[in-house]
Amino acid sequence: MDTAVPPPAEPLPADTGGSPADAALPAPARPDRRRTRWAEHRRTRREELVEAALRAITRHGAGVGMDEIAATAGTSKTALYRHFTDKEALYLAVVARVNRLIVRELKAAVARATTPREALAGIIETYLRLVEQDPEVYRFVVKHPFLDREVSSDPVGGLTAAIGDETARTLTAQLRAAGAGSEATDALAHGLVGLIRAAADRWMAAPERLPAEVLARHLTTLAWGGLTAVLPVTDDIPGGPGTPGEPSTPGGPRTGATAVSAAPQHEEER
Repeated sequence: MDTAVPPPAEPLPADTGGSPADAALPAPARPDRRRTRWAEHRRTRREELVEAALRAITRHGAGVGMDEIAATAGTSKTALYRHFTDKEALYLAVVARVNRLIVRELKAAVARATTPREALAGIIETYLRLVEQDPEVYRFVVKHPFLDREVSSDPVGGLTAAIGDETARTLTAQLRAAGAGSEATDALAHGLVGLIRAAADRWMAAPERLPAEVLARHLTTLAWGGLTAVLPVTDDIPGGPGTPGEPSTPGGPRTGATAVSAAPQHEEER
């Protein structure tokens, strides 16, 4: 009678110091370098297309179309839609880029300030300068004529909030460093940003505009006068209303409407 020969035994795994369960685990997957390179390429290409969109807005105005953007980018609308699902996606990407630019410029302006008032003036001057520098991009972001329908989210509100957050952090840090501060600083800072944006909207819509530096000076006087009226800022704080060189009334420093009415008239404002 033939006797079945048993199959050879499986070789035991080498002893690596781990448990048998560890030996059964698959080796960790290696990163797919081709996929990583492709993802990086897509990110880079999206940034290039956003940059092209900004150039097209400057050249053709806030009502620019996808054809003009594609031509500026040296590609086709089909290629644009491969990177942005629709016009709103491209619009939101442009807003995000503008947001980063504004916040970066505001931080740089604040870094140069040595007093709370200088920080506030730097924020206002920088915002107005950026608006005046490229008004079509500003209109594109705020009015969004590029879109065929109402935007599903409110990126401009997010942009305003981001600027408000940066302003609040700046003013709070500056005031505390100068020996003052208030729990109301955050709310007041966001209120100031609303004031600045509303003034900028009106300013940009005017057929004849004041120079940006003149409007910035007026807004700084108005905003600082309001802040010093409600925050515990005293005359001995750098940048406060009692700073040497600033006008003062016999009973104390001028703030708010008193300071505005007492300001000298400049030739360009007459």
